[in-house]
Amino acid sequence: MKKIIYALILPLVVVSGLVFANREINDETSRKAAPKPLTAAEREAGMKKWKATPEGIKYTKWVASPAGKKVFAGIAKIRKNINDYTNMEAVVTSLSLPPGSRLGFGVMARINGDDYIVKFEPEKSQLEQLQSLKVNDKIIIRSHNVSHAPKYSYPIISGEYVERDSKVIFKRVPRKDGC
Repeated sequence: MKKIIYALILPLVVVSGLVFANREINDETSRKAAPKPLTAAEREAGMKKWKATPEGIKYTKWVASPAGKKVFAGIAKIRKNINDYTNMEAVVTSLSLPPGSRLGFGVMARINGDDYIVKFEPEKSQLEQLQSLKVNDKIIIRSHNVSHAPKYSYPIISGEYVERDSKVIFKRVPRKDGC
């Protein structure tokens, strides 16, 4: 009987040791894999190098163009609301995004006289409420992020909270992986 117990415990001990050793190896590799953040000089050099590429030249020309200046002026108008995560009153102007856009689900909205793309990343359960929006609906938007892209003539607001008639119709669900 003792031999059977020893025969069962011995493989258990060996497997436990291997699992524990493998975990230590994985911890060491993950610690080494984290890259160091770039210094300001390295970032500056990288940016200068990128601006010399065809994409960088195209972007620089777009920033200086009237369309780029219009986009940056629109971003500046709502920057305080974005930073403070405060309400922005908007009117839905279109239920479709500009032709050729790859932003997913979104609408066009006018805030303080300027047009913006408002994009959403809805769950399936939230999609029905967002699709109930109509042109000329007055909504309240809150967001932490506004971006731009040379492909679009409008600033892009990531919609995180939308309210219509004092009822919440969309609230972004945080990602489960923490990012």
